[in-house]
Amino acid sequence: MKPWIGVYLSESVAARLAVAAQRPGATKSAIIETALAHFFDPDRDIKEPSVDRRLSAIHRNLEQLHHDLRIVREAIALQARFLLAVTPPLAAAEQPAACTLGLARFDEFAAQVTRRVHLGTSLIKETIERLNSTDSEHLATRPVRQEGTTRSTHPELKGNAATVASNKPQCPPAGRDAACERGPDTRAERTMVGAILRPLLAPWRATGPQRSRAFFPDWLLVLRVFLPFVAAYYLSFLFRTINATIAGPLTYEFGLGADDLGLLTSIYFLTFAAAQIPIGVLLDRYGPRKIQGVVLMAAAAGAALFAISDNFLLLLLGRALIGFGASAALTAGLKAVVFWFPAEQVPLLNGLMIMLGALGAVTATLPAEHLLVSIGWRGLFELLAIGSVACALAIFLVVPKGTWSFAARGTTIGLRMIYTDPRFWRLAPLSATCIGTAWALQGLWAAQWFSDVEGLGRSELLRNLFVMAIGSSAGALVLGVATQKLRRYGIGPRSLLGLVAVLFFVAQLAVILRVPLPSSVPWMIVAAGGAATVLSYAILAEFFPKELAGRATAALNVFHIGCAFLVQYLMGFVVQHWTPQQGHYPEVAYQTAFAVNLAVQLGTWFWFIVRVPLSARRGTGAGSKGSL
Repeated sequence: MKPWIGVYLSESVAARLAVAAQRPGATKSAIIETALAHFFDPDRDIKEPSVDRRLSAIHRNLEQLHHDLRIVREAIALQARFLLAVTPPLAAAEQPAACTLGLARFDEFAAQVTRRVHLGTSLIKETIERLNSTDSEHLATRPVRQEGTTRSTHPELKGNAATVASNKPQCPPAGRDAACERGPDTRAERTMVGAILRPLLAPWRATGPQRSRAFFPDWLLVLRVFLPFVAAYYLSFLFRTINATIAGPLTYEFGLGADDLGLLTSIYFLTFAAAQIPIGVLLDRYGPRKIQGVVLMAAAAGAALFAISDNFLLLLLGRALIGFGASAALTAGLKAVVFWFPAEQVPLLNGLMIMLGALGAVTATLPAEHLLVSIGWRGLFELLAIGSVACALAIFLVVPKGTWSFAARGTTIGLRMIYTDPRFWRLAPLSATCIGTAWALQGLWAAQWFSDVEGLGRSELLRNLFVMAIGSSAGALVLGVATQKLRRYGIGPRSLLGLVAVLFFVAQLAVILRVPLPSSVPWMIVAAGGAATVLSYAILAEFFPKELAGRATAALNVFHIGCAFLVQYLMGFVVQHWTPQQGHYPEVAYQTAFAVNLAVQLGTWFWFIVRVPLSARRGTGAGSKGSL
């Protein structure tokens, strides 16, 4: 007979016990007895681990994870030290082949890592177990490292480690392509980043525009980022060159001389250049979307004022506002490309941007002439004002909002680092004189040459300007593609800029000497020289980090635009010293102005190519070394 005891239960527990006892075959005594037996079971702690036991298990797992991460960290550090400190550099002739071999090895290793991931095996665990099972004598004879080479008796490492030194690509800064720019072309290093971590972690580790690039497909980035900024640069180019088309009506209506016309056209470059440094700083701090959207409204106001002007001073003020409003177009576009697109696509996209923007110069010729006939120059500028407002709204509403990094906002590296870098002063004079000259000639003096020297009619003059605009647009595309392709063969943008400058000089000399060629041929080459900004900005990108992209581009743009202002104005000052005959200045006036300017360009070219060692100051994150 079972003993009988009395138990006091709370009302809630008693109610639950009563409900449970209503089940078939269940009684209150049986339920209580089963619960007590389970409570007094000696193996209960083993069957049901306590919270402490579970926390202990988690702690052990974290310790194992920390151990594995420490092994990975040390392995990567040793590999980097070996590759950077022990491996000797290759000769220049062997570097392209080494880069090609590195790409092939990367592809093969990516396939091997993919296979191992699918199998679910761990290379680290497998290697550690193999090492633990090896006797001490074998461990002592496995790795024997010598200067420049590595020997190994391990069957899986034998042969591979010995060839790392000879196969490592050492790409020069001027000749890096997308493969070599990421670092040594070793299988493990390239694969860990390219095949596993990058596709998994890129959307989460990116910030601001980089986050947008991770989530949006490339075609959507082109629509939402690239094309709106291209439209702004297109308007900037159109404003820059439109005076060559409307110079005749303006001269007739306001009685302008060569000096007045030169000042009216060049004031665009003056305000453009004055705004470059503040614009560059603001772009690095707030991003291109806000700055470009706001500044472009000033161009709309300037175009509207230009359209209603009834005297020369209002024309000058309207033109100055237009220059300020267009000052951020190229810099903001380049900044957007750098932050929203992969680094290997930047030279090509820069070339495409300048090519498409140069179509504004095409529009400023024959298409603008048709509008000039139908609605007049005032109506034309009213349309440009409306287009500027529409473009500003599109940039502000369509371009993704980027959360700009703290480094970009709070960096202490500024214009002093840029303007005290000797490499910048080797590049800036040649880039400014050549590009500034091309812009000044295409924007005004080419049309005056066609009219005064060659005696072309209005239709032929505009046809030649149209050909020059096509040359400028095509030159940007050709130089962008060439910069990207020639890097693989060790030819950097610096060498290419020197060659383009020589071709630019020859074309100007052919114009001055009146070489018996179709006039459109040398003038088309002159216009294409203005697209050398593709090369200048590519060289500049090797000097300074991305956080300073806006300021560095603006710093160089100051020279481009400032030189264009000086050339455009001073040419008018020189030409004005000759007396016009039947409304046309003599040929010698233009030849003298062009020749003096060409002599200055030749001096900057010799300064650019001279091989004098320069101790370049290094900024935080700068990825270039050596000297120009």
